Amino acid sequence: MTLNLNLSPKLEQYLTEAARQQGISIEAYTLQILSEHILLKEKQSQTLNVLQSWIDEGEAEEQQNTGEYLIQALDEDRLSNRQLFPVELKGVTW
Repeated sequence: MTLNLNLSPKLEQYLTEAARQQGISIEAYTLQILSEHILLKEKQSQTLNVLQSWIDEGEAEEQQNTGEYLIQALDEDRLSNRQLFPVELKGVTW
């Protein structure tokens, strides 16, 4: 596909300089950054879909139990007696 773009002088200068630094044509550089941008957006979308599916499928009670277990395990497995998650600060700082 052929695509004609009307670029601002500033953008054209940026693309020209960046392409020159990489030793490739402005067309190749522009195609490269467009491809990278599209692939990044696709990965972000896939990640968001996975996270949303976890939220949608998760049971609140199970998540609560898991969170409490993790807090307890982190507080018990310490070299000092100082807790990371003191009970008196529940709902205040964590």
